[in-house]
Parts: sequence; structure tokens; C-alpha cells
Amino acid sequence: MLQPPETGDDWIGLDEAPLPVAEAVAWSVLPSCGGQVLFTGTVRDSADGRDDVTGLEYEAYQEQVAPRLQAIADAARTRWPDLGRLVLLHRTGRLRLGEVSVVVVASAPHRGEAFEAARYCIDTLKATAPIWKREEWAGGSDWGTRAQPVQDVRNA
Repeated sequence: MLQPPETGDDWIGLDEAPLPVAEAVAWSVLPSCGGQVLFTGTVRDSADGRDDVTGLEYEAYQEQVAPRLQAIADAARTRWPDLGRLVLLHRTGRLRLGEVSVVVVASAPHRGEAFEAARYCIDTLKATAPIWKREEWAGGSDWGTRAQPVQDVRNA
């Protein structure tokens, strides 16, 4: 189970267990931050060209995920220096419909920075983290139809 860090303002992680959404939001609250933005990605029943998805399986190059997530957090802090806390968590393994696969939380003094940072973090995570999904449906399974090569964080 993923736990918030004892020190620091970045909570990053990868785990097969359900992601701690409520804990991530609660951890992001700071007296100096009036805005907290939460993004969760959940398993849906459709994908490009398929309307009968029954679940997903995520695989990751585990040794590289944490450094990539930290690079995303570092880049976000460079863009928005007033950020409070950042959460970037992703799940691996088999997930059923409705389960949370990714959590991003950004806290900042103002909502605009929190929204922008959260959007940047999820978009960059999707483009740069070495995490892949296999879609499962009634007729079989295959890698997601929108799979793309992993990019460098500096180029995302």
C-alpha cells in the first residue's frame, strides 16, 4: 500500500494495490494552499473502436517509473514555483471497470496554478512514464490502441 512520504512535498509511487485517493487529497492540503485539484483516471468500458472493454492490465518498467514521476514533479515545480504538494500515483496489474488507475493531485496558493499543474502532470505522465495498458474485452485482449512510445520528460 502506498503511503505519503515522511518528508518532502512530492508523493510518487507505483503499486498493485488500490490507490489511496482520499488520503492523497487530504495529504495535499497545506495552510498556504487554497487550491487542490484532483485528477483520477478510471477504467471505462470502451476504447477506440471497442465498446465492450471489461478491464485493463497495466505493466510498467518499475525501476524507471519513480525517476520519471520525480522528473515530472521537478518540471512542474520549475514551471509553477509556488506549488505546495504534488501526488503522482499509478497502479499496475489487473483492474476492473470503475477502478482508479492513476491519481494526480496538485495543491497551490491559487486554483489556476493548481489546475495548470495537475493538467501538466497527468499529460506528461501519460507521455513519459514507462507504463503500458492491455485492454481486455469479450473477444480477447491487446495493447491499448493509443499506445505510444515513451518520451523524455524534457520533450513532453
